[in-house]
Amino acid sequence: MILTTTPTVEGKTIRDYHGLVTGEAIIGTNIFRDFFANVRDVVGGRSAAYERELKKARELAIDEIETAARELGADAVVGIDLDYEVVGSDGSMMMVSVNGTAVTLG
Repeated sequence: MILTTTPTVEGKTIRDYHGLVTGEAIIGTNIFRDFFANVRDVVGGRSAAYERELKKARELAIDEIETAARELGADAVVGIDLDYEVVGSDGSMMMVSVNGTAVTLG
């Protein structure tokens, strides 16, 4: 499965469009983990704990679009867009959403 943010795949022709595929992953934050992340990880302005969680969420969302594209008979997803949003009434969760167009290449 080819996954790309570009609208085309160089050297390939899009033969069929199967439609939009989406994937979402929401990660919750934990007050104790947050506290210790602030104490332990935020040296130099980065939090390794949060980065690991965001990476996991991004990978889950990408896996969802790949699975959805396969179910539609596609062999690629083009025009992929990734978005990150804070959600929840108190901003305690982070959502990663990924969307793109499932296609069959010729």
